[in-house]
Amino acid sequence: MQHRTLGSQGLEVSAIGYGAMGLTMAYGPTDEAAGVAALRRAYELGVTFFDTAEMYGWGTGSNEILVGRAVRDFRDDVVLATKFGVDMSVPAERIGGALDSRPDTIRKVADNSLRYLGVEHIDVFYQHRVDPEVPIEEVAGTVKELIEAGKVKYFGLSEAGPETIRRAHAVQPVSVLQTEYSLFERDVEQLFPVLKELGIGFVAYSPLGRGFITGTAQPAGQYEATDLRNTDPRWQPGNFEKNVAAVDRLAALAASRSCTVSQLALAWLLTRGEHIVPIPGTRSPQRIQENAGAAGLTLTAADLQAIDEILPQGGFGARYTEGHVPTWI
Repeated sequence: MQHRTLGSQGLEVSAIGYGAMGLTMAYGPTDEAAGVAALRRAYELGVTFFDTAEMYGWGTGSNEILVGRAVRDFRDDVVLATKFGVDMSVPAERIGGALDSRPDTIRKVADNSLRYLGVEHIDVFYQHRVDPEVPIEEVAGTVKELIEAGKVKYFGLSEAGPETIRRAHAVQPVSVLQTEYSLFERDVEQLFPVLKELGIGFVAYSPLGRGFITGTAQPAGQYEATDLRNTDPRWQPGNFEKNVAAVDRLAALAASRSCTVSQLALAWLLTRGEHIVPIPGTRSPQRIQENAGAAGLTLTAADLQAIDEILPQGGFGARYTEGHVPTWI
């Protein structure tokens, strides 16, 4: 597995990471044993970058505990990223819970995450969502204190815009920005010039379009009741059929390259810049092996042109329901 450096502070990770959200939320029933097995299989295949969050445990720490348990035998060989800033114990009419990035809360979440993960330091500590009630300078300053105390190594932001990134970076260098990015979702490309200017890496979450690009999508309403894809606009009538047709065309291209459509999509992301690392998530050991194999796939100029002809501006349908899309400031 190739490695990449994210940001200018020395954060080195595998070219393909692993996103653990789906192990405990958003994609149907959970299975702890399967989750642990999936994480360990990822490591066996060379994945060294594991992404979790306070939010993914619904306020209980369950996702971080699972990740920590899975990697405890090789903790020093991997990079663990977690996040603060979304309180899942407080109902809110937005993605997840209520935003809370007050300094005392950040410190509390850091201590909880250290305990849940069973580690002495957090490798990457992200602000999960920008909190309009707390100046980003206070957030960055608090994370700086945690870095100086040895509790955190690198500072990250998620779903932040250019002004926020610049203001945070002036207080504590930001190593990485995490935002949704895939063949279906390309809006974040507008932020790449700022990242390049400041020397900030980029982590792409939902790099397979929440599973749509794997070629296994079903229409909305055919998933388990708690699955977010039942309400995702891309799965709704009208958009769904267009997206299926696009994935079918991508699959045909992939077949001509003797790879899967998922590998094609992940390899495409890796061509978008040396500062980019996708973090696909899955509970399937077979899918993990498939995803890891994308790091060794080289796409030609003709491949990239064919992909752009199939999806020149991304998929059909917004990435969230109306009113739930994070605002980049």
